[in-house]
Amino acid sequence: MKALVCREFGQPEDVIALQEVAPVAQIDIDEVLVEVHHATVSHATGLLIEGRYQKTPPLPFVPGTEGVGRVLACGSRVDHVKVGDAVAFICDWGAYAEQLTVHGATVYPIADDLDPLQALAVPISYGTAYAALHWRARLQEGNTVLVLGAGSGVGAAAVELARLVPGVTVIACASSPQKRQAALQGGAHHAVEPDGLIGQVKQLTQGRGADLVFDPVGGDLLLQALRCTAQNGKIVSIGFASGTIPQIPMNILLVKNLTVFGFFYGQYIGWTPANERVQHAMQVQAMMAELFALARRGAIHPAVTQVFPMGQLCQALHALHGRDVVGKIALAIKTPSP
Repeated sequence: MKALVCREFGQPEDVIALQEVAPVAQIDIDEVLVEVHHATVSHATGLLIEGRYQKTPPLPFVPGTEGVGRVLACGSRVDHVKVGDAVAFICDWGAYAEQLTVHGATVYPIADDLDPLQALAVPISYGTAYAALHWRARLQEGNTVLVLGAGSGVGAAAVELARLVPGVTVIACASSPQKRQAALQGGAHHAVEPDGLIGQVKQLTQGRGADLVFDPVGGDLLLQALRCTAQNGKIVSIGFASGTIPQIPMNILLVKNLTVFGFFYGQYIGWTPANERVQHAMQVQAMMAELFALARRGAIHPAVTQVFPMGQLCQALHALHGRDVVGKIALAIKTPSP
């Protein structure tokens, strides 16, 4: 079978090759063998290949942490999917191969009336946004939510999911007119630019500020957001797409009585040394079922906006890092059998 293999850590164009590898020979009792049709490309993909992600795979390895496909075989302890089912999945790595084995805890059935490419955008982006907003930050009815990086996959998901809560006002911050327009189409009430963020948010909230800030960006933008967060407000930090980890001035937290939450979705899907995917499986499976149901009835609109051939991972990463992309990018791994 074909797979994209990373021989050593480094820049993707230097260390990734499309090659033939041996197919999967056997699966464990808790695993599912999946024929992979599409897999997403994210900022974490590049970090994993460069050896700079939280979890470091053994070399050589196949990148890719999220995909959709069809079940080829199930271990004896897997009973929520069966051979032939369309599924989405999250894995530690390995999705850029025509077949892979995935622990059943992070394999999610897709209904026949849901487009697999729509489903592909759900597990990590929408899962992260939902869990950060509801499980960690406890979003409340009537809150004003400021979403930073609203043009990214997870930012767009946060806009849509926050908008579903009664009485919530969503302010989307994005770097280009195209991304701001997409955020408004996704349900944001207002869309603002990163430059002059404080003044724009204060004006939209009559000087009060946002009750909750959703931050996948970090860097200077978070430091600006601190200054337009409402008294007793909350900030949930889920990543540092800016490339800069901010040094938060504690005096601002003190005088405004702010709470900053760190949120790592990887804790729930097995991406920590403790590998807690089984402990959290029921909670995450229920969330996925809810998110897929929302997508099926059109309450949310997960989308893959660009699909690259399997051999063009470097081009896909270049497009992603150019920050012109709205939504998710994917690789076409294997054409589904008729």
